[in-house]
Amino acid sequence: MSRLLVSILFAAFFSAPAFVAAAPAAPFDPAAYKLQSGRINEVMVLGTPHLSQLPKSFDPAHLSTLNARLLGWKPQAIAIEALSGLQCAYLRSYPQRYADTIKSYCWDPAAAHAATGLDVVAATVQAQRLLAAWPAAPSAAQRRTLASLFLAGGERASALVQWLRLPEAERRAGDGLDARLVSMLNDRLQRGGEDVLIAAVVAAKSGHEQVYAMDDHTSDAPADNAREEKASGEAIMKAWDNPHTAQRKRSSAALEAALATPAGVLAMYRAYNEPGQAELIFRSDFGAALEEPSPQHFGRNYVAYWETRNLRMASNIREVMMARPGMRVLVVVGASHKAYLEAYLSQMHDVRIAGTDAVLRQAD
Repeated sequence: MSRLLVSILFAAFFSAPAFVAAAPAAPFDPAAYKLQSGRINEVMVLGTPHLSQLPKSFDPAHLSTLNARLLGWKPQAIAIEALSGLQCAYLRSYPQRYADTIKSYCWDPAAAHAATGLDVVAATVQAQRLLAAWPAAPSAAQRRTLASLFLAGGERASALVQWLRLPEAERRAGDGLDARLVSMLNDRLQRGGEDVLIAAVVAAKSGHEQVYAMDDHTSDAPADNAREEKASGEAIMKAWDNPHTAQRKRSSAALEAALATPAGVLAMYRAYNEPGQAELIFRSDFGAALEEPSPQHFGRNYVAYWETRNLRMASNIREVMMARPGMRVLVVVGASHKAYLEAYLSQMHDVRIAGTDAVLRQAD
């Protein structure tokens, strides 16, 4: 046997076991690789009921303790469950698919367009340019101008941040705001949802110039026909008719009956943000729909929409942190989204989830 052949066989003999003995690589887990140097981004996800759906007797003044505690957490940006003006502009360009979504989730900036002469894109560009050169102490006229641009860009909650930062005597028409827009802003302050009564209020008191609309409805799709829409609704409603849903309804009714004080409102938020809520919501809603037996898989389609929406919401929240790495972001969102957003965002290398207990359960 030649010396060359012996060398080849020897090498093959001793190298083969290395491949056999190699342990399989563990699946890659993005969450295991967190930022090692510098300040990591912190995200607090506040699950909320939709305030517009609470009993008419609810007094927004009772949000004072909750808002004060959120203010004490010192968020550097606040994201809200709302569609951006730019996304609504896109949805309007595709009414064949999104007509119902536009009616339900998009605010119409037509009045602001008429007052400023700017469409959504042009107003957004001007607002961004204005903010890029924003002075440390802007004048009242500059704030009114920015509010008008936010309205024309479809960013109503951000316009309200500017409105709240103005002294009351300066909340008047002028600088792009006409009497109709002023009336709309004042009316929204009185009848707003959590995007205004929590997010915009805390943002203004925190010295922010805007809030960030992070919701996404591009996964919405109409049923093929009225019969399919009816069948889908019936199948999912049947799935939702379960003991977990009944438990949630009883709990919500008890919490809503005790909202006459700031302490009662805080108790409601503690309950909505309890860790155990996530599984209860899943079993009541998405888990039940996932297993509903219709041959058309109506429930599975609904869950696909829900997961897609939350993934896109999470990406929008993550994008907010690009401008200033190492920031604190408060997310104010419907309670059913909370656990999904926390799970998705926790996978990010440069994000740490901050629990709500430090805010909701701190000693008075």
